Amino acid sequence: MVKNKKVSSGPASLHLALPATSANLGPAFDAAALAMNLHITIDARRANSFSITATGRDQEICQAMENHLILGTYREILESADEKVIPLSLRIKNEIPIGRGCGSSAAARLAGIALANHFGRLRWTDAQIIAEASRREQHPDNVSACWMGGLTVARMSGEADAEVVCIRPKGKWPLLLAVPEQTLRTEEARRVLPSQYSRADCVLNIQNSMLLLAAFMQGRYDLLSSALEDRIHQPYRAPLCPLLPSIHELTGKQGILGVALSGAGPSVIAFLDPRADANKARKSVATHLARSGLRAELLLTSITGRARG
Repeated sequence: MVKNKKVSSGPASLHLALPATSANLGPAFDAAALAMNLHITIDARRANSFSITATGRDQEICQAMENHLILGTYREILESADEKVIPLSLRIKNEIPIGRGCGSSAAARLAGIALANHFGRLRWTDAQIIAEASRREQHPDNVSACWMGGLTVARMSGEADAEVVCIRPKGKWPLLLAVPEQTLRTEEARRVLPSQYSRADCVLNIQNSMLLLAAFMQGRYDLLSSALEDRIHQPYRAPLCPLLPSIHELTGKQGILGVALSGAGPSVIAFLDPRADANKARKSVATHLARSGLRAELLLTSITGRARG
């Protein structure tokens, strides 16, 4: 997760690499997430004053000092621990789409906590880091997948802790991430959800969540199409996320095993058949979207393990 160098006066630098995440995974609403091989990397050094230089995706957001989520979290953690807030110089390289359902805020909060843990010598464990980020993010699924990698199942245990299980899926799991130009605030995506659900819908989601977990653990690609069916959030968010119903039409075709919203959307994640040509699948999706009058950036990626510096 991190690399660091120390000198006699204290920690001098830190290198972080945190992955994008895709949560919910169809029926596993607010319960499961996976880490994708797209990262935000941060090189931090002690400095006389705070500064940021950023490259990559959403550069302007990453280097805007005002209300910066990484530095704001860093300051808050140190202040709450009664530790000195050490000015830092950050060099950020970002690959994670911001505001598009790919876990960018979870990665930023974790980065801020990791910086505070390192430069403040807090000596927090992984469990403490995940719990603190989960309380702030209110999404332990994204947080745990970002910090631990692979596929995680998580829940908050009261107000204090997050209970997390990390799973390494069997086999290869190529992914196609479709990222639209527009963003979608999580609060807006939450507002369209109903306050109550039928027993039938709840039972189906429980069954499919268990089936999806079994598919990952046993490498059962044939189960994905049915296991990704959801009745809790995706039908209500589809009008806000037009990529979902469009790409879903390709399920079972062109090497696409299954499709789900990435987080609350509007991005969509497609699970690809590892035996198929991923580039051909990407071209097929691009052609299909163009015919539907939709546009999206199509990124080939995969489930990634725990990030390293």
